[in-house]
Amino acid sequence: MKIGIEGQRLFRVKKHGMDMVALELIKNLQQIDKVNEYVIFVKPDEDSSVLEETDNFKIVELEGGLYPLWEQIALPKAAKAHGCDVLHCTSNTAPIFSDIPIVTTLHDIIYMEKSYLQILKSSATPYQKFGNIYRKMIVPKVMKKSRMVITVSNYEKERISEFFRLEDDHKLSAVYNGVGNHFRPVTDKTELNRIKEKYNLPEKFFFFLGNTDPKKNTKGTLKGVSDFLKKSSSDYKLVMLDYDKAELNKILEDIGDPKMMDKIVLTGYVKNTDLPAIYSLCEIFLYPSLRESFGIPILEAMACGVPVITSNTSSMPEVSGGASYLVNPFKSEEITTAIETVLQNAELKNDLVEKGLSQHKKFSWANSAQEVLNLYNQLQLERKLINP
Repeated sequence: MKIGIEGQRLFRVKKHGMDMVALELIKNLQQIDKVNEYVIFVKPDEDSSVLEETDNFKIVELEGGLYPLWEQIALPKAAKAHGCDVLHCTSNTAPIFSDIPIVTTLHDIIYMEKSYLQILKSSATPYQKFGNIYRKMIVPKVMKKSRMVITVSNYEKERISEFFRLEDDHKLSAVYNGVGNHFRPVTDKTELNRIKEKYNLPEKFFFFLGNTDPKKNTKGTLKGVSDFLKKSSSDYKLVMLDYDKAELNKILEDIGDPKMMDKIVLTGYVKNTDLPAIYSLCEIFLYPSLRESFGIPILEAMACGVPVITSNTSSMPEVSGGASYLVNPFKSEEITTAIETVLQNAELKNDLVEKGLSQHKKFSWANSAQEVLNLYNQLQLERKLINP
């Protein structure tokens, strides 16, 4: 079987969630599958060394303009030209006029939910709004077109099945994401000092992966941390990644604490390979999102031996498995209380760390790749039964 995999953004320098999931899937398939042939379709960019060809894995750099044009026109044309038997699209959408059987990874349907759309209207960027409009138009068609649909948690599987009223959801499967093997406690002082200097990290800090996506609950998290800092005499700071400073100032004005900017360190973009050291250096990892389909950073922090505060909503209890402190993300006072409780209760903190170090081991990219490979093989068997 010749399997095409869409990995449009794998060569871009600043890779994010879905990009890393696709990259880990491909790398692990390279390790476990020496039988099938693969063609990986990517858009040319600067970070081409991130993926290498092997005997049965060919990389095709494919031009094609903006994302919709690349996906709807260039991708299916190239997959057909390369003789693919199936095309796996990894990032929620897929070509709707492909002659080749489609497998789609539908990470979530957050952009289809009314409650989330209300938040988007007031706080999403133009780019995010365009992306959500495109997905909202395409995903229902993709659901009908796809021979198999993969999502990333049982929670999201239930949401998708309910939303699209799937009476027979045999083509919908939940395959958990994993956590990279490089995520582990970093104890080497030279490496820790290198990361401290590179990102100008403070001595004592909480780590928060906030961004402009409304679901990340940046405003609520900042309010929770702000209230903690006002009540505490400690010198903790908050480390965030590449957040626009002007936008951050607006949020701090909204929560009534513009001076909190002095307590925030913005690192800029952080390479995935540098994250384990930052996790290892932080006191608490904060992930009180409003809505997630999975939540890979929860596992990354646990693997690095850090206590995690996350949400009691959507997939996060499923992924954290009782190994994190759960809060209602819509109540910033619960975030404040959680920080206070974890810092003041050494026994609780140690318990969260130990449980986290155990919980993350239940998730691996090797297992994820094997489950996806099983689905490819199942699809091939079904095709043979239909066309013997």
